[in-house]
Amino acid sequence: MDQTSSRANAPAAPVAANKLYFAVWRWHFYAGLYVIPFLIMLAVTGLTMLWIAVLAGIGAERMTVTPGAAPLAVSALQAAAEAAVPGGTATQYVAPLGPDHVAAFAVAAGDATTGVALNPYTGEVLKAFPWRAGWYDLANDIHGTLLIGTTGDRLIEAAASLGLLLVVSGLYLHWPRSGSGWRRALLPGAARGRALWKGLHGAVGMWMSLVMVLFLISGLSWSGVWGEKIVQAWSTFPAEKWDALPLSDDSHAAMNHGNAKEVPWGLEQTPLPASGSLAGTQAIFGTVDIDSVAAYADGLGFDRRYQINLPRSDTGIWTISHDSMSNDGPDPAADRTIHIDRHTGNVLADLRYADYSAYAKAMAWGVAFHEGDLGLWNLMLNTAFCLAMIFLPVSGLILWWKRRPAGVARLAAPPQPGDVPLAKGAILAVLGLSLAFPMLGVALLVVLGLDLLVIAPLPVLRRLVS
Repeated sequence: MDQTSSRANAPAAPVAANKLYFAVWRWHFYAGLYVIPFLIMLAVTGLTMLWIAVLAGIGAERMTVTPGAAPLAVSALQAAAEAAVPGGTATQYVAPLGPDHVAAFAVAAGDATTGVALNPYTGEVLKAFPWRAGWYDLANDIHGTLLIGTTGDRLIEAAASLGLLLVVSGLYLHWPRSGSGWRRALLPGAARGRALWKGLHGAVGMWMSLVMVLFLISGLSWSGVWGEKIVQAWSTFPAEKWDALPLSDDSHAAMNHGNAKEVPWGLEQTPLPASGSLAGTQAIFGTVDIDSVAAYADGLGFDRRYQINLPRSDTGIWTISHDSMSNDGPDPAADRTIHIDRHTGNVLADLRYADYSAYAKAMAWGVAFHEGDLGLWNLMLNTAFCLAMIFLPVSGLILWWKRRPAGVARLAAPPQPGDVPLAKGAILAVLGLSLAFPMLGVALLVVLGLDLLVIAPLPVLRRLVS
């Protein structure tokens, strides 16, 4: 090729790249319009839950007592807890976090469940409170459903799915180009005005991109479509592995209280075993009651606390659990759930971390990371992340405000370039992501439909958007 021909074709690559940049920016803008309020909500409620769990505890588990000579029998504590709630029946026992902490019971009476915290050495009732209905749980309900049930779950899932698109498009937009290096991309210089906000927005997004993906994926794994119907359904522990074991009509999720997630992710959809057979391995000899079950649990050597779910019917079972989902201990690999026949004392099932599927193992660590349970570094990182997730949408709004035409009432979306290069490849990539994350596909179809079928044909709307 001669030099004249080379000079004639030279501008083609920059022009093509510029068109692609504007196309990506436009999708980043549209996705951000929907995601911004959800991202702020998730960050604020997440930060609230993080620090309530650290400072006060989800229930009353962080209350301390002066250790005595020996704790009372668990049955005596149960009697004291039930006496504190007229007409109440204990459904769950939460062992102390340590020798200087309270024991607790969930006591059901009618449609209400009350938490009762006791001194394990004296049986004194130190606190009664609504079980899984405190400030932590309110923040958790907003975080998961916006207090509007399935509709809220779907809206949040769409926002989290679009959040993945924001991460990918944001990385592309802030990636060093045109001679700018990584130092400028990661550490904005002494720019001023909109350039400073743009540099900070991009740098914070780039620093937090991997953490954001981890949070979004672990959060989406709890969602109602991608989580419950796809990855959780395929990754849950198969009850068929229990040979000749009678099964209940209830799944492990029946041990949750309301929207609270207390059962390990990989077990929620697994059916519970049922009492009333000779199946299992002998574990408890003699009377099978809360004292003998607790004594058996004490001998298992859990690091910190364990919990016992009491049988609720003739075919109900005793369940001993120690898992990261319930903040019982510091090591997700130590997860263990044991089901005991209420009549024979036989262990019907002993489920450990090693029995989880690969994705369920990843979720055991992902949930612990998501909740900041892996140590001080995790707590500090999650705090910084939540603050960053508040800064990013706020700085994005500031960037839009500084870019919009002054005195003109319109959305000022980035312009739609024509003949975008690599459009077919981009469409295939988006289709692939949409198949993997159905709510992302739904959200993109809505945005695309509005852009092409509603806004584009109507000059009035085009002027309001452009």
